[in-house]
Amino acid sequence: MAAVKKSQFANFLLIFAVVYLGYFLVFRVFFPTDAQIPQGGVTMEMEDASITIGATPIVIIENKTDKTIDLDEADCLPVKAFKADPVDPTKLTPLSGEAETDCEGPTELLPGAEEKINLGPWKYSMFAEPGMYELELRVATGTVLPTGSGADQSQYREGIITRFTISEPGIFTKLFRAFITKPFLNILIFVASLLPDHNLGISIIVLTILVKLLLFIPTQHALEGQKKMQMLQPKFEAIKKQYKDDPKKMQEETMKVWKDHKVNPFQACLPLLVQFPVLIGLFYVIRDGIDLDVTRHLIYPFYQHLDWSFNPMFLGLDLRESYVWLFPPLLVVMQFIQMKLSFMIADKKKAKEIKDTTTPEADTAQEIQQRVMLYVLPLMIGFFALKFPSAVSLYWGISTLFAIGQQIIVNREHINVRSSS
Repeated sequence: MAAVKKSQFANFLLIFAVVYLGYFLVFRVFFPTDAQIPQGGVTMEMEDASITIGATPIVIIENKTDKTIDLDEADCLPVKAFKADPVDPTKLTPLSGEAETDCEGPTELLPGAEEKINLGPWKYSMFAEPGMYELELRVATGTVLPTGSGADQSQYREGIITRFTISEPGIFTKLFRAFITKPFLNILIFVASLLPDHNLGISIIVLTILVKLLLFIPTQHALEGQKKMQMLQPKFEAIKKQYKDDPKKMQEETMKVWKDHKVNPFQACLPLLVQFPVLIGLFYVIRDGIDLDVTRHLIYPFYQHLDWSFNPMFLGLDLRESYVWLFPPLLVVMQFIQMKLSFMIADKKKAKEIKDTTTPEADTAQEIQQRVMLYVLPLMIGFFALKFPSAVSLYWGISTLFAIGQQIIVNREHINVRSSS
């Protein structure tokens, strides 16, 4: 027993180490750290160098110096924008336009600081057409001008340049907007229009529940399929051991088990795959739809001239902000409970196996994977919640609560079936 426990613990540590190292390896390749980027100076890059019309350009500025950098500011936009000629990209046309919504641009960048500049307020007035665009950040070089010299200030400043392209949305983007993001955003607007204070939090809760009810049946099928696969896992493991040298026979016996127990191996995953576009669309609607002035391309014509905006205050919290002390730890706990419930049947079978035998077998690869998911996935959700506004965390929390309730129903149905048999 002690040897088995040590083996299980060692396997868990090994898988966790692989996931941990892989996570940081991927991030070092695709998101270089300061040690990989030449130090000194100020850097500027686009969060996404290629976007479609209607998407929000976001530029990231980082100060890698030991001095505070003063930023030029015109209508709270600290960069100058140009559009490149489609024939000769070196020919640039200066762009100007008013912000569609109130904004507060940064006036300075502290040493070692990073600033994300959301260009959404100007995407209709300056970035509404397809093409290549250039942004220039003018920062002081640190040169001291001679007193009373009358020298041109521009020669003592340097420009940092980045480019991005805007293209027409493809067929999949158009379909995604037409059938997912547009309906969801306009339902959110409809719900808010019925509330006296147009509360964003209540609207998110109502919309999330409506979407979860819409997906209830496919989700239920997926959860039931998952439980069936957990119950049959010992049979599959026995088949693997018995026919490990005969892959063809192993496949035949596995398919026989599926047929005898009326189990479709895709039952647990296909409904979830159908849900992904819906859930992703709902996520983007809540993240980007808070400000109606910069989501006009998704609003139906009869809502184009609203004389109100969402009230972001909910239970004393501003849903545009991220409260690291509240939502991230709360989501970690809730996600852990959901994962624990989803593995409950398998855990009970494992506990019974250990009780009934003096030499229980070590955890299978699937069981080890479940353990890793049980602890790693909630932590990842909590980490992501640190980056998102509370509106997104509220959606995820309500969605997780609904999922917990649905998982409890599936577990009880399974227990009742087992008891009656």
